[in-house]
Amino acid sequence: MPVSFRKLTSRIGAVVDGVDLTAPPDPSTIRTLRDALGEHKAIVFDDVSLDNAGQERVARWFGELTTAHPNVPAADGTTNVLAVDSETSKANEWHADVTFVVNPPQLTTLRSIVATPYGGETLIANAAAAYRDLPEPLRALADTLRVVHTNQYDYARPSATTARRQEYDRVFVSTPYEAEHPVVRVHPLTGERGLFIGGFAKRIVGLPGSDSADLLRVLQSYVTRPENILRWTWSPNQLLIFDNRITQHYGVDNYDDHPRRLNRVTVAGEVPVGVDARRSEQLVGDASHYSKVLEVAV
Repeated sequence: MPVSFRKLTSRIGAVVDGVDLTAPPDPSTIRTLRDALGEHKAIVFDDVSLDNAGQERVARWFGELTTAHPNVPAADGTTNVLAVDSETSKANEWHADVTFVVNPPQLTTLRSIVATPYGGETLIANAAAAYRDLPEPLRALADTLRVVHTNQYDYARPSATTARRQEYDRVFVSTPYEAEHPVVRVHPLTGERGLFIGGFAKRIVGLPGSDSADLLRVLQSYVTRPENILRWTWSPNQLLIFDNRITQHYGVDNYDDHPRRLNRVTVAGEVPVGVDARRSEQLVGDASHYSKVLEVAV
């Protein structure tokens, strides 16, 4: 059966058919999936038969894995799997994963473990489309800017103050990290430009705090325009892969107290490069235990 893709929206997302995720990796299939990620930014596989080891194996098709998180421990019995569990965290702020390190993951994989009876969708936004939507003067300004990302703000907190929340917060910020990235990142494979901001982006270099916050708010509003968003409703046994370099995502907290769990595995990424070819820099913290720095993912 040939590999095929069914678009989910005009700007982002496709469902994949014709790929056996339990089979040995085929270079031609991996190239096809790479190309699909370049075009659609997010791809979904239905009815997958994967455990944690299988999810790790599929993620390795695209490169070396990161550990689960720079600070938060991996799921029991694993090194590379992070439990995105409603009992400890609800990622209900727009963000790209782990952008407070110098080389954030290139790809994120999410596998549904416990789906909610309603709600609990994952929103994914196309940051390249957002950049193209900018008026030309604002786009020209964004091309010149740098922004500091930090983990000293937790985007993923449960709604109630509990001992588990307090412990999660303590662990999340236990080692501080700051990285300076371009506001506009050039994708290393496609050459597309995308807004590289989100919840961990805290201040634009060279601007006063209020001006920085206002400008980040304006730029972020283009990312989260409805036209740029895939709203994915989870069913059991699905695998979602998205390009963390040129998207943002958001876990919608609209499922009351029902349990929700996704297992996350991420693929190590390159150091971002801006329009001026200047690379990102780590300002605070050493995340080498979390991720190897890649030059270009192939």
